[in-house]
Amino acid sequence: FVRVRSKDGAAGISVDNGRMSVLHPILNRLVIPYFIGKDARALEDHLFGVYRHASNYKYQGLALWTPVALVEFAILDLLGRRTNQSLGDLFGGVIRTRMPFYVASGRRDTTPEQEIDYLKGLIDRTGAKAIKYRVGGRMNRNQDALPGRTDRLIPLSRKVFGDKMAIHADANSSYDPPKAIEVGRMLEAVGAVHYEEPCPFDDFVATKKVTDALKIPVALGEQESSQARFQWCIREHVADIMQPDLYYYGGLIRSTRVARMAEECDMATTVHLSGGFGFVYSLHFASFTPKIG
Repeated sequence: FVRVRSKDGAAGISVDNGRMSVLHPILNRLVIPYFIGKDARALEDHLFGVYRHASNYKYQGLALWTPVALVEFAILDLLGRRTNQSLGDLFGGVIRTRMPFYVASGRRDTTPEQEIDYLKGLIDRTGAKAIKYRVGGRMNRNQDALPGRTDRLIPLSRKVFGDKMAIHADANSSYDPPKAIEVGRMLEAVGAVHYEEPCPFDDFVATKKVTDALKIPVALGEQESSQARFQWCIREHVADIMQPDLYYYGGLIRSTRVARMAEECDMATTVHLSGGFGFVYSLHFASFTPKIG
């Protein structure tokens, strides 16, 4: 049995402080009380139980599933310690202990030249062989963050970093399909690896138009909270790569369900990170998931 307490996040696990300052009441009042006194070995059943508890399903989305993920991570850690197993072992067995990674800028307040310099600093500190930068204006339909920034940044990144650098781009819901396809063609021209969230994240029809038109793999799923919608997106091939966020989607168990559905359709699942200990849990996820992209 497990008793979970919360102080700045369950069991000391941290996530973006700004969001958790808002979500703590949901964690403390609606999520943790459900788990008190429950059998930790029935964790997977409890993920549906807490969803039903106190009509929590009405909060579905980041607001509910981030607090659930905090508790799930703590319970998985407890189970691993009790059985002397890694999380990968708990999920069926570790299949890799090394995995590639990229460094992500996360900025739009830079000129292309400033962005390149910033990425150089990240590469120097980490030795990364892959990068991700942001294109477009972040949910600002077809408006660039700075005039001409995307058009200049994409070819400049390949020119500066050379052919061996793996390039990823994240549009954060910036474009309608025609503009998204135009930017996608630029990314294809430089041999980019994937193109994340080109259209508004909940407009699956728009995203599928882009996916169908481009050769570069399109990634989607950071904002998704519904298993049924993930299942639909996989079945209809709305995107090429599924990207549940380990916090926003409610933890490793739910994200692993997405990965297994995607694998049945020969699709990769490259989980999204929202900060905090997300990097740790993404490594665990990669340790046991066959198709991580």
